[in-house]
Amino acid sequence: MDDSRRAAPGPPALPALRGALPPPALCGFLLLLAVVFAGSYAVGSLVGPVAPGMHSAPSDGAAEDDGSGGTGHGHGGRD
Repeated sequence: MDDSRRAAPGPPALPALRGALPPPALCGFLLLLAVVFAGSYAVGSLVGPVAPGMHSAPSDGAAEDDGSGGTGHGHGGRD
């Protein structure tokens, strides 16, 4: 007869746990970001290097002398 004491069906909600979880939109965004990153990494590994002839500078810090006597760029500026 006393209907005010009846509990709602389903598991009880824990207010402390509910406040600790991030919003669903943030979880979806992070999941989408991870999927896009994994896809771009997979495509990049399938395609290979973009510029295979490009090499990094020597490890001792000395740059190759190309004879220009400047910054190594052959365009613009005054001579």
